[in-house]
Amino acid sequence: MDKKCVVIFLTDDTASTYNGKPLMLQDALFCPVLNWCMRAWMEKGVGRFFVVCGEEDMAAAAACFPEGAVAAAGTLDTYAQDLEVFAHGCWIEEVREAMLPVGSMMLSFHSTQELVRLQGAVRDDIAAYHQRTGVNILDPETTYIDPRVTIGAGTTILPGTILRGNTVIGPDCEIGPNAMVVDCAVGAGSVVNASQIYESELGREVHVGPYAHIRPKCRVGDGCKVGAYVEIKNAVFGPGTKMSHLTYVGDADVGGGVNFGCGTITSNYDGFRKHRTVIGDGAFIGCNTNLVPPVSVGAGAYIAAGTTVTRDVETDALAVGRVRQENKPGWAKRRRELEKGKKK
Repeated sequence: MDKKCVVIFLTDDTASTYNGKPLMLQDALFCPVLNWCMRAWMEKGVGRFFVVCGEEDMAAAAACFPEGAVAAAGTLDTYAQDLEVFAHGCWIEEVREAMLPVGSMMLSFHSTQELVRLQGAVRDDIAAYHQRTGVNILDPETTYIDPRVTIGAGTTILPGTILRGNTVIGPDCEIGPNAMVVDCAVGAGSVVNASQIYESELGREVHVGPYAHIRPKCRVGDGCKVGAYVEIKNAVFGPGTKMSHLTYVGDADVGGGVNFGCGTITSNYDGFRKHRTVIGDGAFIGCNTNLVPPVSVGAGAYIAAGTTVTRDVETDALAVGRVRQENKPGWAKRRRELEKGKKK
């Protein structure tokens, strides 16, 4: 192992940026440049890093430390007194320019405009790496993959896909076209078509989209479907549950094998607090159902289309909460004749 401690100086180059952060804290493909550099040095055997920065940047610098790195941050005033102890006898190498790893080289840059130009090269590097490990990326020029992302062999990434953060995609998936996946785990064989997923977990062979929105804190079980124009948030779904279209389920605990009809919503917010809905295994939720929590629907229960559920529904029951239909023979004809008479 290389017995080296790399010291990175976050120099006063904020005038060259658009947001007042040092160049080494700018994002390249959604990941701070400092994290890119540390990860590249760790791959070459470096295990100790000391970041010299102002107090206002310490938290952002610390957030860039990769897992397994021995790293610390300090101001210029504390640098001299702290470094010798921290370096622990390692040879000290100082880095005073902003740089980004491209291939096997570390290339320096001096403005955000230069960083943007470098991003094209690192985007291609990342795509090439995943292609070597068995991932099929159809169009690398329209695909953006964070360096922290892991993708299983046999997965296909279609054009317009953006994978960000600590996302893990299992093998044999299909992601895209035009999909955004951020800090998620996606199980083997799943499909994410033209949809957005944030900070959630998908099981195996889950089908999402098109145009679905999975918000944070969702766990979607194996074989589930989150279909067209469906939005879910802070909800758990058992295996085989299906929401095919035009449905919102938030703050809910849903069992397996549940079917949601079109236009179903959980009215989880009362203007002051969020409330949870609980639905048992095998329940059937008819079209245009409003579930007003806190409320529970028992296993195997049926909710008739157009029902607003405000009370718990017991297991295997049928809930009907709508006005009874009444037909009035001849009413439409009389109305037309009446209107016709008014026009004379």
